[in-house]
Amino acid sequence: MHATPVIPTTTPTMRATATPGRRVTDAPTRMFHWLFALSFLGAYVTADGESWRLLHVTLGYTLAGLLVFRVLYGLLGPRQAGLGLMWRKLVGAPAWLRSLTHSRSLAGINWRQGQNLLMALAVVALLLLVVPLTLSGYATYNDWGDFLGGDWLEDVHEFFGEAFLFVVLAHLALIAGLSLLRRKNQALPMLTGRIDGKGPDLVQKNRAWLAALLLLAVLAFGAWEWQQSSHGLIPARAWNSPAAGQAHDDD
Repeated sequence: MHATPVIPTTTPTMRATATPGRRVTDAPTRMFHWLFALSFLGAYVTADGESWRLLHVTLGYTLAGLLVFRVLYGLLGPRQAGLGLMWRKLVGAPAWLRSLTHSRSLAGINWRQGQNLLMALAVVALLLLVVPLTLSGYATYNDWGDFLGGDWLEDVHEFFGEAFLFVVLAHLALIAGLSLLRRKNQALPMLTGRIDGKGPDLVQKNRAWLAALLLLAVLAFGAWEWQQSSHGLIPARAWNSPAAGQAHDDD
């Protein structure tokens, strides 16, 4: 008799299961990051022109509110989002700078620590600059500088606005440079919250509900400010622009 060959009942997997990587940033931190960036961008674009003033002021208040959220979340939130983590990176700056003079070659320098140090420095600078930026903006909006004469408060506000923009551009340049150096998109974790690689998640809970609450709070504040203004936050001429008129005709 010929033995009947046994056909295996299982077949090897033809496609490898895609791994999502490790979670390193939670949803509230990412939501704060993008709302913070969009608020400053909108405030900077609307800085000139009286007709956009209410929108500019509303975005400035939003920046201040987001700063309060970030400080509270940094104090009460998970360790990975804590302000102490950034502080520890900055505290290591003197030792890293001394290593530059003591190292015998460029290969002996801990460049990754230097990159992380610059990133933390940029983030802390942006958070700190919000305080004088919004305070000077509030004082300018309420004409607190009139008793001294001149437009000095506007000059102060403009100075901190330009300083904020400089740090933002330096931050973006650093991310772009690191992306080229490491051949990996360094901005992607702020979109997905994950990085490639095996291992446990650094952030155990995503807290998407808190990110949703933050977004709703910002939108609700904008809607409330819109209702408080008799003409809204966007000037009528923006709605009556040629592009808007053309879109209306097409309908």
